[in-house]
Amino acid sequence: MSMKQTVTKIESNYMEQYEAHVKRQHRRRKRLIRRLITFSIITAIVVGFMTSYHVNQRMLYTKKVNEYEQMQEKLETLKDEQTSLEEEIERLNDDDYILEIARSNYFYSKKGELLFKLPE
Repeated sequence: MSMKQTVTKIESNYMEQYEAHVKRQHRRRKRLIRRLITFSIITAIVVGFMTSYHVNQRMLYTKKVNEYEQMQEKLETLKDEQTSLEEEIERLNDDDYILEIARSNYFYSKKGELLFKLPE
């Protein structure tokens, strides 16, 4: 024994205004959600771009620091080599040193002197 009930809307000026108000609120909410989603997407893209740029700059910085350290080591090596070559130049200006080299490497000897080179 169920009774089928039907509800009918009351056609009044107040109900029409209320329905229009509800539709406007619904459209406003939809627009707000769309704006928030758009803003979120744009923000995510900008943050992603900035993060990518930051990571690239950090990698470049690390590469440049490593290159700088290698160049510093090379500079130290070259300075040591320069010091050694300057000392060699000073020694080569000494006649006794040149005579010693000539005697040991080229078997130059004084008159009446015999040189023997022994294996190390």
